[in-house]
Amino acid sequence: MADLRTEFAGIASPNPFWLASAPPTDKAYNVVRAFRAGWGGVVWKTLGEEGPPVVNVNGPRYGAVWGADRRLLGLNNIELITDRPLEVNLREIKEVKRDWPDRAMVVSLMVPCEEQAWKAILPLVEETGADGIELNFGCPHGMSERGMGSAVGQVPEYIEMVTRWCKQTTRMPVIVKLTPNITDIRKPARAAKAGGADAVSLINTINSITSVDLDSFAPEPTIDGKGSHGGYCGPAVKPIALSMVSEIARDAETAGMPISGIGGVTTWRDAAEFLTLGAGNVQVCTAAMTYGFKVVQEMISGLSEWMDRKGFASVAEVSGRAVPNVTDWQHLNLNYVTKARIDQDLCIKCGRCYAACEDTSHQAIAMKPGRVFEVIDAECVACNLCVNVCPVEDCITMERLAPGSVDPRTGRTVQPDYANWTTHPNNPAATAAE
Repeated sequence: MADLRTEFAGIASPNPFWLASAPPTDKAYNVVRAFRAGWGGVVWKTLGEEGPPVVNVNGPRYGAVWGADRRLLGLNNIELITDRPLEVNLREIKEVKRDWPDRAMVVSLMVPCEEQAWKAILPLVEETGADGIELNFGCPHGMSERGMGSAVGQVPEYIEMVTRWCKQTTRMPVIVKLTPNITDIRKPARAAKAGGADAVSLINTINSITSVDLDSFAPEPTIDGKGSHGGYCGPAVKPIALSMVSEIARDAETAGMPISGIGGVTTWRDAAEFLTLGAGNVQVCTAAMTYGFKVVQEMISGLSEWMDRKGFASVAEVSGRAVPNVTDWQHLNLNYVTKARIDQDLCIKCGRCYAACEDTSHQAIAMKPGRVFEVIDAECVACNLCVNVCPVEDCITMERLAPGSVDPRTGRTVQPDYANWTTHPNNPAATAAE
């Protein structure tokens, strides 16, 4: 049976599923319930410095985006860091870690971008026995307007500076949480590494407004007739998160640095995808808020069964398996040719494939008498739009043409892969050189 135990940046946990820093990790009550359900670790909701209390809104804190079946696709939140007293949080962290020594306990932190502020809070957290800290450089709302959160995460020099302060002050592993609200995710990751970070976690929430009330003309969630931008998370952000994780995993300057994958993890499959793209574990929030803490049990069993089928003995064997297959566009094999094929036995004659291709693509599907839809090979460019709009799974598939066969669209013979892309006639760099 697959061994799901992990060691991430020196922090051990019984499985790779951690709860992310968010409302589900705001207090001991929640965290204990999570551990009883089977979560391998938590990142305690972000703590701030001692001083005036943080005041959250006492109205709606979430905006939502739903699918056609009202399945929750994304949440926008305008909640700030914890509004509970620092000493209460620290006491509870210490008690939970004492009672659950085998679970990972990481504490998220956000204080002003001043050396003394960081050096003041770190010993307090260290005294709790926590396993590590996560520097919250990602929150895009509320705190960022105060010069914290993503206001730091968008400036690589600040990331490196604060990370170095923390590494000089604490024995605990330092994980840097990165904001996606940036052009090139590799730059803040490189800065974190330069500052001595033990790992990075990503993505934090995406700056967003999910909707507008068309009666009051205010963004939602609405507080007394006004709304604000917030942080977007949930299944909808997963593609963005996967791409950013892969960019760090395959960057020569950050390769090998532990990555905690965050962003829309809802099923074991989502977790497996993050792991294969270089993550060493995953953090979850929206799925727990949608389905409750026991959702982790399905994640654990699903990942374990899949690893058994694939012959993977440990999570470490899964991590990074897909990274060598992530490449830049110019390295794709342009001699790889496929054509769409429609299974007439499965077709329900809805015509979505025909409408999509006829109106928006390459007019490569013919509608024959009796609403029979067939692919016109000479026009099909293998874009696979028809596959994606078809409501019946596996009704439309892509069939590869074997090397040596003739592509009916171009009349060209499909050749084997070029051995050397640098001389490939379709390589823009080669053409420019000529």
